[in-house]
Amino acid sequence: MGERDDYRFLKIKDAISAINQKVNLIGVVIELGFPKTTRGTDYFCSVKIVDESYPKPGISVNFFMAHMENLPSVGSPGDIIQLSRVVMKTHNDGVYALFNKKFSSFALYEGKNGEDFLPYQCSLFRPRDHDSKFIAGMRKWLVDFHVDEGVNTFSFLREMREGQHANLVCKILHVCEIAKNEWMVLVWDGTDSPPISINTNPEHKMDEQLPLQLEPSPPLSRDLLCTFPTVGTILRVIIDKVNQKHVLHLLNTGEWVKFIGILCEVHAGLWRGVLTPFTKLRYLSNEDHFVLACQRSYNERLSLKLGRIPYWCFPWCSQITEVDYDHMPFVTLMDVLTYSEATARFKCIIRVVAAFPWRAEDFSHCGTYRIRLTIEDPTARIHAFIYAEDGEKFFDGNPSIAELTRKRDKLLGVAANNDGKGANPASRNPPWVQCCLKSYYLDKNDIWGSRQYRIFGTRLVD
Repeated sequence: MGERDDYRFLKIKDAISAINQKVNLIGVVIELGFPKTTRGTDYFCSVKIVDESYPKPGISVNFFMAHMENLPSVGSPGDIIQLSRVVMKTHNDGVYALFNKKFSSFALYEGKNGEDFLPYQCSLFRPRDHDSKFIAGMRKWLVDFHVDEGVNTFSFLREMREGQHANLVCKILHVCEIAKNEWMVLVWDGTDSPPISINTNPEHKMDEQLPLQLEPSPPLSRDLLCTFPTVGTILRVIIDKVNQKHVLHLLNTGEWVKFIGILCEVHAGLWRGVLTPFTKLRYLSNEDHFVLACQRSYNERLSLKLGRIPYWCFPWCSQITEVDYDHMPFVTLMDVLTYSEATARFKCIIRVVAAFPWRAEDFSHCGTYRIRLTIEDPTARIHAFIYAEDGEKFFDGNPSIAELTRKRDKLLGVAANNDGKGANPASRNPPWVQCCLKSYYLDKNDIWGSRQYRIFGTRLVD
């Protein structure tokens, strides 16, 4: 194919019928996969592109290169790619473009906000005087372009299933390095993730109990938490060493993205997402109808009187607890963590996922209750203490060890045998219960760093 033919760009809708032919394309990258090795010695990645003739669903372009650094490194979803001499192929009734490392070439340009016409990456490509005309035309079309994906192509966080791959539309809240060469991105969509059965040994030592968060100590700062929404689950997504250099620059705080094929896992009783070699990333604008629907649903939820109680406890929580402060509004645990004053009182609907000590005979010391509960709702997990007179109210005085054990099992969701005794405490499904919390601090010189929480004004009932 001569140089003159390189100016004969086919529209995507025409290219899909040119099977086994070499064609030239120019399109907008709306989706990108992460590079991975092939069964041979090459490296592979795939991007999906659209143009004005074929804005939905777009077409995949598969790249094979001898070296990973030669693969296209898209600076941002929405950038423009120019392709020369790619071969149109079919697979499973679908059509894609194949980039051949021996004779195909590509050039990447900034998207609609680009100010020049020089590619920021290219392979076997020679810039030409007329390229600017094609790039300018594509940028003009991009101004009013929005991806249309239909209504059944994504899931909410509340629809996650352990071990399954999901397509999640989320807002990026924060990106941080949690260990050397390991990064985590915190994402949110305004919905509540499903509650998880707890499958850990409840008799572990204090330092082996369920963690409060997936990221290692120190936890995220209070100042950062105060920038997060207080309703809806914030999902931690793990980015490993292999993927970090290909995806970190694409994850910008405040933007909405779609993770395609993200693996949903449970670790220490907490949900997390994992980017696999088969995960893809798609950019969504703030005007996308999915994004607007998420934001509208979130705002409607906040306007409801009971909008801050967990989605999963409707129509109402378990009746095994009663509280003294019926007039207090319900708040989330994230509301508690980010409240503007260090000392305050709250009412929440939570699950008790762990207790330390575990044995009922160790609940009190010299006649004084001293118990640390691990409680959670869809927004956070914290430690809350039951102490002294609050414990006497909670357990209705000082019942027998057998009665305390029965109450503990009911609170923590330990299934009972036919004889009424707890069966396997290592597999628990705690009920949603209401409780009152009060926050306080231990050190006036470090008010926020020494802040603690106690359960009060709450009692277990039969």
